[in-house]
Amino acid sequence: MIYSTATVAVNPEGEIKLTREQVWKGLELKARDARLFLPPGLCTRCDVLEESTTHFVREATIAGSAIREIITLEPQSKVTFFQATGPREGAIVNEVFEDGAGALQLRFCCYLGLRGKQPNGPEEQAEQAQFDSDKGYKAALLSTLKRTRELLADNRL
Repeated sequence: MIYSTATVAVNPEGEIKLTREQVWKGLELKARDARLFLPPGLCTRCDVLEESTTHFVREATIAGSAIREIITLEPQSKVTFFQATGPREGAIVNEVFEDGAGALQLRFCCYLGLRGKQPNGPEEQAEQAQFDSDKGYKAALLSTLKRTRELLADNRL
């Protein structure tokens, strides 16, 4: 299994300050349309297929892989992506919270396996290393906050 976690400060010195509500709007928008947040061409399709009071289902094509996810939203707090189909199985969580000093933080964590691959085999180990690298999920969190600031500046958030 792959387990990875990263946490970043939402409002580091020198950045435009974001409120919890603004971060939340960014996370919810990202859940509904990943194309707005991922590098151009990485996500070529992202459609919400069904919606209920507890969750919604989206299908996306990300990095050439067709993915179906069940997504739950805990308003102002947490988005959880359950990987129903695609190369991975498990859950990815994005959470906004205050640390002990009251500063907003954005955390990512995942617990995933690769379908059809040996648990803790070479493919999973390579994916674990990617997630934990400087280009992994910490970079994705920083990119999400950057894009949220851009959308806010463009009055699109």
